[in-house]
Amino acid sequence: MQPCYLGIDVGSVSTNVVVITAAGEVLSSLYIRTHGQPIQAVKEGLSRVKATLPEDVIIAGAGTTGSGRYLAGAIIGADIVKNEITAHAVAARLEVPEVQTILEIGGQDSKIIILRQGVVIDFAMNTVCAAGTGSFLDQQAARLGVPIENFGELALKARHPVRIAGRCTVFAESDMIHKQQMGHNIEDIIGGLCEALVRNYLNNVAKGKEILTPIVFQGGVAANAGIRAAFSKALQQEIIVPRHFAVMGALGAALLARDYVNNNRETKFKGFEVAEEEFRAHSFTCQGCSNLCEIVNIEEEGRIIARWGSRCGKWDTLGE
Repeated sequence: MQPCYLGIDVGSVSTNVVVITAAGEVLSSLYIRTHGQPIQAVKEGLSRVKATLPEDVIIAGAGTTGSGRYLAGAIIGADIVKNEITAHAVAARLEVPEVQTILEIGGQDSKIIILRQGVVIDFAMNTVCAAGTGSFLDQQAARLGVPIENFGELALKARHPVRIAGRCTVFAESDMIHKQQMGHNIEDIIGGLCEALVRNYLNNVAKGKEILTPIVFQGGVAANAGIRAAFSKALQQEIIVPRHFAVMGALGAALLARDYVNNNRETKFKGFEVAEEEFRAHSFTCQGCSNLCEIVNIEEEGRIIARWGSRCGKWDTLGE
């Protein structure tokens, strides 16, 4: 039997699943849309990944990360549940051991992670505004009638990228419409948009951070050649895009699970069969004090398997 390790990254836009070997090689990876249904996305991800694995694979450890990490952890029986900063840093170090700066842009948020000598020393996140994220690029591509897959290719053809206000999605969109009305071609508008989004990222998310090489760019937006080129132009440095750039959070979770269970621990992973189980999430407000915390319950086949949300820890249980 071949022991392998499972990592799941549940975000607001996408759910990513990765299975790695003991050596850290990616055996299977999957990127699917969450569609506001994280429980269903996790179950679908497990089913689809299982179908791609050789019969001799056994999951010796499992980890979860992302905004839905506790939910996913309760569903699958995760051995380790980690924040996405740690997961992304661990995955980046696997592919670029000397990495000092990680630029990460996902569907609805963006972050920068600063490492020195392999240790995370600082980070910043932007979860408030969608300007410069994948969902904004999707929206603008649809409005321009351009498939998102061709967005980066068109940006690279820009000869004179127009200057677009990128600090806010509303201003950026109205500015793009104005530039179209002035007669600028679509390549220069898209090229200008890519530069505006990079400018927004560097002036907001990365403000005050010392960006040193090697620089790794990951997250779904790293697929966009126009954004990659705009980062390289703005920073005057080489931008490294790892092989598994779109699923780095899940890869990091799998690596963390491997290291955790290798310290003579038995895995708590419930098996791929959980994809067939029924799970339900509901919440209530704790009246125990003035904090009025929202407590989330996760039920499996009518039995509460996890509960969290209290500031004091009164209600918190994972895997009863």
